[in-house]
Amino acid sequence: MNKVILIGNLTKDPELRYTPNGVAVATFTVAINRPRTNQAGEREADFINIVAWQKLADLCASYLRKGRQAAIEGRLQTRSYDNKEGKRVYVTEVVAENVQFLGGRGNEGGGDNAGYDPGPGFGGGNRPSPQRNDDPFGDPFASAGKPINISDDDLPF
Repeated sequence: MNKVILIGNLTKDPELRYTPNGVAVATFTVAINRPRTNQAGEREADFINIVAWQKLADLCASYLRKGRQAAIEGRLQTRSYDNKEGKRVYVTEVVAENVQFLGGRGNEGGGDNAGYDPGPGFGGGNRPSPQRNDDPFGDPFASAGKPINISDDDLPF
């Protein structure tokens, strides 16, 4: 089984290119914080290369930007090529099969995904597109700091 699930922040905007046959391919890198700090007390991060193809590549290039958080589901792939000096270079990357846009829209304003509707089969399954801050499928932290109306009977503990 070859399955990878990652959540991280983009280190730069996705780069969209096309193969000679016209197939879209987007590449980007996500930074993922490690769960523990190093000996100096600093949090380190891993930088994972992501590749998306076809319609998913177009959507990633359209909606993802530097700093935006995303969840990527895909498979790990290793490939190699000979560089200009004739030396063999190995590349390990995640080929994205599903991408969920998380967090806000960064500098584009707003803390939700308002106006974003990628259509069925991309990222959100059959969930409706979030349109309001109080949408139950929108930002789960949109009401942070506000009291939650819940009875003790509804709590599992």
